[in-house]
Amino acid sequence: MELTINIPALLFPAISLIMLAYTNRFLALASLVRSLKSKYEDSDKNSALHQQIENLRYRLRLIKNMQAFGVLSFASCLFCMFFIYLEWNTVAEILFALSLIFFMISLIISLIEIQISTKALELELSGLEELDNPSIVSKLKKKFDKN
Repeated sequence: MELTINIPALLFPAISLIMLAYTNRFLALASLVRSLKSKYEDSDKNSALHQQIENLRYRLRLIKNMQAFGVLSFASCLFCMFFIYLEWNTVAEILFALSLIFFMISLIISLIEIQISTKALELELSGLEELDNPSIVSKLKKKFDKN
């Protein structure tokens, strides 16, 4: 198969969209970290908040690595196109392969981060007392017991 300039150009929209998604995840986590930090400083510094902050710190590192590999993929793709233009096909093929590998690593790290964030949300939800006994009868009993 001959590598033409159109093939690496197909990766551009995919890489751009995934980088946008990563940036949105980072901004959401940054906002959450800021709110947890203020909550941590105002509270009695309980261990639950500390664990959430540690979890978020790990997730931020993962997002940083996701973005780094996305940028490496994008740069490799650009250099690949440049070397196709120069007609250095062997170098272009190697760079295209590297671009695909970097993109795959970025997606794998993204999957790990999604798994961790889902687990953190499940832990958060399990702490709610409504989930301990979700039947409607028990909710009504609680409501009438309070009165």
